[in-house]
Amino acid sequence: MTVHPPVVLHCDELQDALGSFRASAHITQRWGDRLAAVLSGGGRLLAAGNGGSAAQAQHLTAELVGRYRDDRPPFSAIALHADTSSTTAIANDYGVDEVFARQVRAHGREGDVLMLLSTSGASANLLSAADAARAAGVRVWALTGCAPNPLMAGSDESLCVDAPSTATVQEIHLVAVHMICAAFDAALDRGAQGVRGARGARGVRGKGTRR
Repeated sequence: MTVHPPVVLHCDELQDALGSFRASAHITQRWGDRLAAVLSGGGRLLAAGNGGSAAQAQHLTAELVGRYRDDRPPFSAIALHADTSSTTAIANDYGVDEVFARQVRAHGREGDVLMLLSTSGASANLLSAADAARAAGVRVWALTGCAPNPLMAGSDESLCVDAPSTATVQEIHLVAVHMICAAFDAALDRGAQGVRGARGARGVRGKGTRR
């Protein structure tokens, strides 16, 4: 069977982009570690995107509220675009640029994290959400396409994918989502082991004291 060049080209583009993206593993590690600290401390992740990026953002929140690989407690993570009644009401009453910003003001608290996904890095509603988050003391992380872009500049931290097509950027964003989840779970596990170790150490000291 003949495989047409555009089909193979897609695989080649993805392979090339993934190779260069691997150097960003330390960022996904840091984000996963930070998310574990924030969410286990009672904080919340807010996430948003448009179109395919909305699906990626919702994928992330689903992994945190549900689970990634192994069973663990659920954590608070909200995909802002998934509330269709709120988004359409806000768009109707305040304009499309406010659909995420107004929800950030409603749900975000100081110390929370807002994850924004955009292949262009130029979506006005995401830029407004970033402004609203920073004003509320919410940390802003951006997953975008090629740098530089406005969303990268308006965020506290960004992870930019250097790829020639929107489809490839979205595919690498999914890889990033899973890397963040893996780091998140690993950080939780390290924290649980630390707590068990501390309890064991206290038990040993207590036994010595009773002697």
